Amino acid sequence: MHESPEYLRLSLAAAMTLGFKQGLFYRQAKLTCINLLLTYQEGCFGRCAYCGLSRPREGEFAEKSFIRVEWPTYSLTEIVERMKERENSLERVCLSLITNPRAKKDTVEITQILKSKLTLPISLLITPTLLKSEDLEEFHQAGAERLGVAIDAATERLFAIHRPTHTWGKYWEIFEAGISIFGEGMVGSHLIVGLGESEKEMVTTIQRVRDLGGRTHLFSFYPEKGSELETQSPPPVEQYRRIQLARYLIDSGLSYLSEFIFDQSDQILDFGISQTKLEEIIDTGIPFMTSGCPNKKGEVACTRPYGDSPPGEEIRSFPFYLEKEDIVLVKNQLKQY
Repeated sequence: MHESPEYLRLSLAAAMTLGFKQGLFYRQAKLTCINLLLTYQEGCFGRCAYCGLSRPREGEFAEKSFIRVEWPTYSLTEIVERMKERENSLERVCLSLITNPRAKKDTVEITQILKSKLTLPISLLITPTLLKSEDLEEFHQAGAERLGVAIDAATERLFAIHRPTHTWGKYWEIFEAGISIFGEGMVGSHLIVGLGESEKEMVTTIQRVRDLGGRTHLFSFYPEKGSELETQSPPPVEQYRRIQLARYLIDSGLSYLSEFIFDQSDQILDFGISQTKLEEIIDTGIPFMTSGCPNKKGEVACTRPYGDSPPGEEIRSFPFYLEKEDIVLVKNQLKQY
């Protein structure tokens, strides 16, 4: 089997962007961050209920889908060559670790190679269960510019249910260590809407991330076939829209958890800013776009086209600027309860 560090898996979107795979993106979406994934014969030792890479899921690791699509394997040399050819149209590269004891050492080596061969900024999506703060220092020295920490679940209770091989406290410990090493605003937390949390619980965790100096990269749950949660439905779209708007306001410093008003079901009734200002923000469409690591202009580079919904009318995280009809749709969704 082809294994890291010599080989890596590429997201299907990245494989298309680099010309390894043929295909078109719905509504001419573009991917400007190349997403890489470590790969080993023994795979990932994690047992996350929603993840396609989960150890109990049937199949060889290299054949398992992730975020509902294939992640084909290519040599690091080939990948770097393709990225160099297209560097002017790319804005970032992100390497994702898996829960495997070989991941730390290989991440340092791969990061050093990417840094020496490319001018693109490098993000790492890390696995705190394996790491100490000294490892983060080593990643930073190797050339990583930003970190992502996939906390995913909004509460300790849900984390324990859905991620039994990891611990809530360890994830937050490494998240805080990352901010101290990489700096304010340079660490993002992945959070998944729809794992059983209330809107108030999710907003509370988004505010915690912001208070610590991080930012939230938001996802809508969408079931992966063969995972433990394959029969669970995505959250109602109106729930996701309200959380998207809340995340944008909190991460932009425009509102704060204590200013929000929730109903008896802990759904958001008021976002803590004037209706006029809120309408102006909604009309930009920006809160409803993919949230992730930025490019040099501060816009999202990691657009992850259709990473949390199928292409089509049910787009959850827009991988492009919204058009007028998209904003009308979003406004109607926000009104639903």
